[in-house]
Amino acid sequence: MPNLTPALTLEASQLTRRFGKQVVIHNVSLQLKRGEVLGLLGHNGAGKSTTMQILTGCLAPDSGTIKICGFDLQRQPTEAKAHIGYLPETPPLYKEFSVKNYLIFAAKLRGIKSNEVNAALDLALQRCGLTDKRNVLIGTLSKGYQQRVGIAQAIIHQPAVIILDEPTVGLDPAQIRDIRTLIRELGNAHSVILSTHLLTEVESLCDRVEILQRGTLVYSGSTAELDKLNGVAGQLEENFIRLTEVKI
Repeated sequence: MPNLTPALTLEASQLTRRFGKQVVIHNVSLQLKRGEVLGLLGHNGAGKSTTMQILTGCLAPDSGTIKICGFDLQRQPTEAKAHIGYLPETPPLYKEFSVKNYLIFAAKLRGIKSNEVNAALDLALQRCGLTDKRNVLIGTLSKGYQQRVGIAQAIIHQPAVIILDEPTVGLDPAQIRDIRTLIRELGNAHSVILSTHLLTEVESLCDRVEILQRGTLVYSGSTAELDKLNGVAGQLEENFIRLTEVKI
């Protein structure tokens, strides 16, 4: 069966957002291609979470446009959001639910037909390594497994675009390894935007990187290009620090 997802799954143009008189996002533009993992990189407070909230329709921009699989997010929100899966920094979990019941709830919220819910549930459980946890209460799971449940709710409707805000924050090294493996697998079938401030995450996961500094995009290109920005390979950390230096 041919892949009907467009080659360009997300296109954001000149996004600006203010809180009061403060401009927190300024003229940010980015694109996401099918089968690509894009890293949104920057220090804490750079504007990554705000950008992701805008890209998912949780927060409206003051100006600029967003298209998801060709649908305008502001003019056609229902159609556009049907193609988005979102994991915010704090997973939206009901911890008194079992994994199974929570994901069934998420599937129904996403409009999955009743006769297709069980198949969608089984696939999400399998992809996120949760099959043997399906009847376990979410509140009794480790943080790493709770993060898997958060990702499962984001992908249960098979969205073209998956947006993950700091998906490995607070996890131990083994949990980080498992979540990164899962994200790499998701990148083969979906488009993924991943926010992080960890350069190791970018190196291991991302095809391209966009760097934010004080709400402004200061770099857009491949990870390899960032690594040798000054013509010398192995300078990823140094180049990131130079691009995000606070100018006084």
